[in-house]
Amino acid sequence: MTVTLSDPQLADLTTAIKQWSQELGFQHLGIAALDLAAHEGRLLDWLAAGFHGEMAYMARHGVKRSRPAELVPGTVRAITARMDYRPPDTAEPWSVLHRPELGYISRYALGRDYHKVLRRRLQRLAERIAAAIGPFGYRVFVDSAPVLEKALAEQAGLGWIGKHSNLLDRRTGSWFFLGEIYVDLPLPADAPASEHCGRCVACLEICPTQAIVAPYRVDARRCISYHTIELHGPIPREFRRALGNRIYGCDDCQLVCPWNRFARPSVEPDFRARHGLDAPDLIELFGWDEAEFLRRTEGSAIRRIGHERWLRNVAVALGNAPRSAAISDALRARLTHPSALVREHVVWALAEKSYKFNENTPH
Repeated sequence: MTVTLSDPQLADLTTAIKQWSQELGFQHLGIAALDLAAHEGRLLDWLAAGFHGEMAYMARHGVKRSRPAELVPGTVRAITARMDYRPPDTAEPWSVLHRPELGYISRYALGRDYHKVLRRRLQRLAERIAAAIGPFGYRVFVDSAPVLEKALAEQAGLGWIGKHSNLLDRRTGSWFFLGEIYVDLPLPADAPASEHCGRCVACLEICPTQAIVAPYRVDARRCISYHTIELHGPIPREFRRALGNRIYGCDDCQLVCPWNRFARPSVEPDFRARHGLDAPDLIELFGWDEAEFLRRTEGSAIRRIGHERWLRNVAVALGNAPRSAAISDALRARLTHPSALVREHVVWALAEKSYKFNENTPH
């Protein structure tokens, strides 16, 4: 049974929780009330428009996503925490994007899988709370259940949801991860953050596929992150050229955001880039067999797409790269790949460069 705390005790506990969170490596923590009615309406409108594409899990749990107490009975507050992830000492993103022989991987995926890192820290925070007050009801989340994490973070004062749908903070930009602890403790809630996008539309204008169809409204079916990570089948032909050399995710809307000039590099060792994936050679990546792919992506969020979709994405990037004999040879070597998905994208890439290949080759 959860202990009953007085208002002064709850206030002192909240102060302690924020201090403990900094000791655990979080840069900011806030307490959110659970009034998500406005966000629920926007979520339902977004789903009704079909903007979630093949991400059926976005609709699977109904309104539990916007009603925390229905997901975890007894929940009255959400502790939401932020951990910066922009890796230090990496190739400058625009320089990679402007070199088509290289592959661009979203900066969040260059280090260790954030799900594991944040979950462990949040679990330790919850255990520290229990050690201080006794048993209480809680559940930790890091992209692991139907949670409106950005809406809760906005309520907790960690930032506002920008026109690109990412959370923004005036002091640190948007290069950070979020995690939550649903609790049955009536902790004093923080004041929600105010919006500071103003008239800026840089993120809408930079999006390579015009996925931000209106301020604060993203059609995932047009989004490069969706195509390269969430989508299991063929990447729609209409978007392949726009992908450029982006092989896992896309950061353009964050790179162009004026608030990110205040972003700080992460001090978390787990988020440092590994295996040279901040500016990798596309031909080398395309040569990885499945065993090499699994070895190079061990402990990484990249592994979730699997070797087949990895080759699919890299094939598109090679199709967008300048013509060369080396690229031709690399693509031809995959024309007999067992996967029809891979073969189809290889054929497209070769056709983009007007390469000639054996029409009798299976594809």
